[in-house]
Amino acid sequence: MDARYFVYILTNSAATVLYTGVTNDLKRRVYEHREKLADGFTKRYRLSRLVYYESYAGAGRAIEREKQIKAGWRRKKLALVDEFNPGWVDPYDKI
Repeated sequence: MDARYFVYILTNSAATVLYTGVTNDLKRRVYEHREKLADGFTKRYRLSRLVYYESYAGAGRAIEREKQIKAGWRRKKLALVDEFNPGWVDPYDKI
């Protein structure tokens, strides 16, 4: 059986920047972003609030979906988050 993979979107406190990523351990990866354990885009823009995620049975489909989301317009990403999480409440404690 394939491992679970997640496509996720993070934002900052003002929701001005969106970041889309993929991981096989959503809780761990969001923790790493929150604690700024890796240099890069999310650390630079203080992206630590999880607002969206999807789950997949394998890495291939998750990576394909991540690329699809990243290639989309910002308004499409906002609509995706709004549909999944209308209040933009961080579900980190529930995952």
